[in-house]
Amino acid sequence: MIDSHCHLDFPAFDHDRAAVIARSQALGVRKMIVAGISRQHWPRLWNTVQTNAGLYAAFGLHPYFLAEHHNQDLLALREYLTRYQDHPKLCAVGEIGLDFLLTDLDRQRQIDLFEQQLELAAEFNLPVIIHARRANAQVTACLKQAKLPRAGIIHAFSGSYEEAMEYIKLGFLLGFGGAATWPRATRLQGVLKRLPLEHIVLETDSPDMPPAWLATGQRNSPEQLPQICQQLAAVLGISSAELAAQTSKNVQRLLNLSA
Repeated sequence: MIDSHCHLDFPAFDHDRAAVIARSQALGVRKMIVAGISRQHWPRLWNTVQTNAGLYAAFGLHPYFLAEHHNQDLLALREYLTRYQDHPKLCAVGEIGLDFLLTDLDRQRQIDLFEQQLELAAEFNLPVIIHARRANAQVTACLKQAKLPRAGIIHAFSGSYEEAMEYIKLGFLLGFGGAATWPRATRLQGVLKRLPLEHIVLETDSPDMPPAWLATGQRNSPEQLPQICQQLAAVLGISSAELAAQTSKNVQRLLNLSA
């Protein structure tokens, strides 16, 4: 299995990061994509992926932290992408996108930042990892305008079937994780059932987005991905082995992860 979205560089893992990675890989989660959120986090993110086999980096400016981002951060992102563009550990630009759920975040500034990062992804021929909350129509519009040479992943997809198909038409993969394991997530599970397996990927978003079996406030980790896979395979009516194999193939095809 491949965890297509996690944050193993976060302080929540500082006391046992190596052990979590070892346990996850022993359970079959062989590769993990660590998504960036801000310029300040990129150095520790890169150190995390550099010092652990099977981890890969994405650098980006997350819309949730809009107040922390400055114009020079885009220049810094270009510098990072230039420095590591030929490194096998760099796999995407992300986590980028739009968050319209949080009303105190300036929408136009979010859009401007998102579009500029899409331009960088196109320039460096990299896929994108996208955060989209209550913003699927605007994200889709930006993607159509950007005309990326490579597509990407819509992280933690929670939209409608119609929105999913708009992304799929653009070549995107849709990330599913802990949110879809909750009994109340019947609408999301209904969407999942209708999607082609070739466009689904698995993720944890750890330490966040816990699956249904973790207690409130308990840290999520890539160790949970096998059980997430089992739960979602049951929703789809297929074996967990089939879901694991196909979703890993999907991520590998998109990101060209090294062995």
